[in-house]
Amino acid sequence: MKKRKIGHSDLEVSELALGCMSLGTDQNYATQLIDAALDAGINYFDTADLYDKGLNEQFVGNAIKHRRQDLILATKAGNRFETDEEGWEWDPSKKHIKKAVKDSLTRLQTDYIDLYQLHGGTIEDHIDETIEAFEELKQEGVIRYYGISSIRPNVIKEYVKRSSIVSVMMQFSLLDRRPEEWFDLLQSNNISVVARGPLAKGLLTSKPLSAASESIQEKGYLEYTFEELKTLQEQLKTSNTLNRPLSEQALHYCLAHETVAAVVAGASSIEQIEDNIRAINTESLTREQVDFLKSITKASTYEQHRQ
Repeated sequence: MKKRKIGHSDLEVSELALGCMSLGTDQNYATQLIDAALDAGINYFDTADLYDKGLNEQFVGNAIKHRRQDLILATKAGNRFETDEEGWEWDPSKKHIKKAVKDSLTRLQTDYIDLYQLHGGTIEDHIDETIEAFEELKQEGVIRYYGISSIRPNVIKEYVKRSSIVSVMMQFSLLDRRPEEWFDLLQSNNISVVARGPLAKGLLTSKPLSAASESIQEKGYLEYTFEELKTLQEQLKTSNTLNRPLSEQALHYCLAHETVAAVVAGASSIEQIEDNIRAINTESLTREQVDFLKSITKASTYEQHRQ
């Protein structure tokens, strides 16, 4: 599988990453999924301390402990929780982050994290304190690099200006092109985008729209009504310009942008992993195909959190 470098780091990651949130709650099955991904050439795994309140990290740690050197491991922090209590609280303080990283290292059974990400962020945060925490963890060798997972332009701009982040994880797909507005800023600062949700909740796969959630069938997806989704999916499936499966179009559209280092796709079955790998291991889109996809989809922008 092809690899790309994340930002100004030396992290060489597979273009397809495994999003671990959907691994489930069975350790044996989670291990099978991770092994299948590794064996197929995926070396980039993304989790978070909040996923199943630490259980997901624990599963990942158990699965990779004998193969740690073979992969790039990313996790996230910033949400404070208790395993035996409901809910969680946003806490980007230095005190919390430095405690959270220790807990994550224990669950992941490793002594370092390749990419540590702030799991959210608001403009009201004490951003300099948060940055200081990440910088100290880098100096201590506990993390190699850090980034943020955020869709808020005002937060992203502050971290670009004030920190040494190497990546921004953002929801990005053919059906959610809002991040494109910020690609020039990130690229000019040698910061990569890690694209989550590239298949738009399965709407950009071979799965029929009739299998979409009740909410999507009633309300649509982002700025698309359900009728618009049906029309667009038909265009994508029948266009002579494209002439390739939806998942190939979706994943390669994201990767057609130089700023994007990898697409992060979740999987709850080995079949899904295999399908995503087949889709990614095909030819890149041509410029004509990319332009056509842009012409039939909405170039939306973020309306909130801009200032």
